[in-house]
Amino acid sequence: MKLNEPVSQQGAGQRAVAPAGKYRWTICALLFFATTVNYLDRQVLSLLAPQLSKEFNWSNSDYANITAAFQFVYALAMIFAGPIVDKLGTKKAYMWAIAIWSGGAILHAYSVPMGNAVGSAMGALGMVAAPASIIGFIISRAVLAIGEAGNFPAAIKATAEFFPKKERAFATGIFNSGANVGAILAPLTVPVIAIYWGWQAAFIAIGVIGFVWMILWQIMFDTPEKKLSPEELAYVRSDAGSTVSSLPAGTKVSWFKLLTYRQTWAFAAGKFLTDGVWWFFLFWLPKYLASEYQMGPADIVLPLAVLYSMTMFGSIGGGYFPAYFMNRGYAPYDGRMRAMFVIALFPLVVLAAQPLGSISHWLPVILIGIGASAHQAWSANLFTTVSDMFPQRSVASIVGIGGMAGGIGGVVMSKLGGYLFDYYGALGKLSTGYTIMFTICAVAYLLAWFIMKALVPQHKEITDL
Repeated sequence: MKLNEPVSQQGAGQRAVAPAGKYRWTICALLFFATTVNYLDRQVLSLLAPQLSKEFNWSNSDYANITAAFQFVYALAMIFAGPIVDKLGTKKAYMWAIAIWSGGAILHAYSVPMGNAVGSAMGALGMVAAPASIIGFIISRAVLAIGEAGNFPAAIKATAEFFPKKERAFATGIFNSGANVGAILAPLTVPVIAIYWGWQAAFIAIGVIGFVWMILWQIMFDTPEKKLSPEELAYVRSDAGSTVSSLPAGTKVSWFKLLTYRQTWAFAAGKFLTDGVWWFFLFWLPKYLASEYQMGPADIVLPLAVLYSMTMFGSIGGGYFPAYFMNRGYAPYDGRMRAMFVIALFPLVVLAAQPLGSISHWLPVILIGIGASAHQAWSANLFTTVSDMFPQRSVASIVGIGGMAGGIGGVVMSKLGGYLFDYYGALGKLSTGYTIMFTICAVAYLLAWFIMKALVPQHKEITDL
């Protein structure tokens, strides 16, 4: 047995007894459903972007400003989302989050009239107003972002409550694969709805799904003590280790206190450097296929469905991968970091996307799919490093800090992409802009890993929160 092996997992040479109940996987299914809805709602705009750009005469920078508005507000909302989830509790906070983001999704259908009203008010006050469509979509994206900021803090907190450490990355990988399912379902449904009923109907139809989830959540979710059998609850708590708060229940955890830990900064650095890659793929791939390969809305359905189907393997397989090291005696964080280093190597294949793109559009689709799949594997483990090292009462707050950093990284990637595509597009060298962006996407994970490892070289749990 290695020196850093968690005794709670193999005490006295005995393996943990298999749990009697499986209700925790029902909770995981609810989190999967919510994350699917989350990504359905945020991807509708990217799929309609080529159509809306033509209809409203948006430049790449205009579109980048709309997507950056979502990411900027998302980052700001993350400052408050984590503490709100910790204060309200998982059940109530998740209900509020999905109600707000579903309402924001539907609001997109009314973006132009809303933009006209706001633009008229700005004009009456002597302020310079942007085009109505841009104003309206920025407001709608902001509302969507405020609600969606609550998804991952609440989901990670629920996972920490309902799963033992050795299962958390796997459970996170499963519910996080909802992002992939949402990304698959969106191109299969959104263009069809838009063609037959108009782009407004696409936003409304997808937004309504969230309210269906709220009914299921209200009925099926509660605290582990109320939902799990005594045997399953004991199993979930079996490897809690020292990640239990030493402070009385109800004591507020200061953000300034959380920012004094290297572990917080390691998680934030990992999110800042890699979240923007996923956002870039999510928001810009439809425009990439449209501009580089002259694909219409119907043409991009199959490539995007294939690409995001690939990411499901990364999400679930990546969540299970650290168990290979943990079963060989490594502590959860140490095993997770070893797995994350291997995962960080896979996005390097994205470097070949543009050079090989002249052969067939399927080559960049497959290579980007490998990179996106690696991102999901990375993300499942990155989230779980928080519950490896911090007590449950502070998990959502830490995820909120990291989410804010990831949102800022997304703003940087979106704005940089918009600038590069307009600049090189005007020179007739749009492919060069994509080559630069794909290079950044390829190397981001290794850079993030080395920074995280430098900040937290060894597993160390926080016990004074």
